[in-house]
Amino acid sequence: MKSNNEIELQRDYYARTASIYDELHVQNGDEHFMALSWLAALIGHYKITSVLDVGSGTGRGLIYLKKMCPELKVVGIEQSCEQRKIGYKKGLTELELIDGDALNIALENNSFDLVCEFGVLHHVKKPQVMIGEMLRVSKFGIFISDDNHFACGSSVNQITKRFLRSIHAWKLAYWLRTGGKCYGISEGDGLSYAYSVFDDYDFIAKHCQSINMMNTNGKGDSLFRSAQNVALFGRKEP
Repeated sequence: MKSNNEIELQRDYYARTASIYDELHVQNGDEHFMALSWLAALIGHYKITSVLDVGSGTGRGLIYLKKMCPELKVVGIEQSCEQRKIGYKKGLTELELIDGDALNIALENNSFDLVCEFGVLHHVKKPQVMIGEMLRVSKFGIFISDDNHFACGSSVNQITKRFLRSIHAWKLAYWLRTGGKCYGISEGDGLSYAYSVFDDYDFIAKHCQSINMMNTNGKGDSLFRSAQNVALFGRKEP
């Protein structure tokens, strides 16, 4: 798990930026907006009745899904009390946006039809633990909208990262590059890790009968090579 220093840095960032979080991270038409639009369509198509959003922030996803799917039971968990307070000011109730740990969700197996996350996994040191919890709590499937760092940066940088991944040397290279920290810090995104949805694709595939993916930021004929952000829908039931 994260060291205390990493946890404190991340908590401080979310507390400090809560009042301007939406200004920094939420834009109509961005990659997560496109992913939410797809999720709303999937909810209608599969007649999903309940959704848990993990790492809800100030409640953007919850508010969107409540508007687009009025009959849907939707709940979000968010550790930052400062961000939850912003969500309550937007009209969310304390039953809709609750305190919770993404790595240890305090819910029983199959509690919700679908469990989703938007831009949280690249802030988690061990994202597979979080995905495992999402799979455990979901009855029907999971929905992920997150980074693909193998399609980010200059062309040379992308090719280098993909080559290092192909020879199983990427993690070591990133460890060396960051001086053993394996994370970066920016004013725009706080503490984050170099993450790709493709890092956990095989793990998700072991638990899902089918997987659908969408390029939500980028262009090209290959999600892995060209999509900076990827939306993934993993369906546990056939």
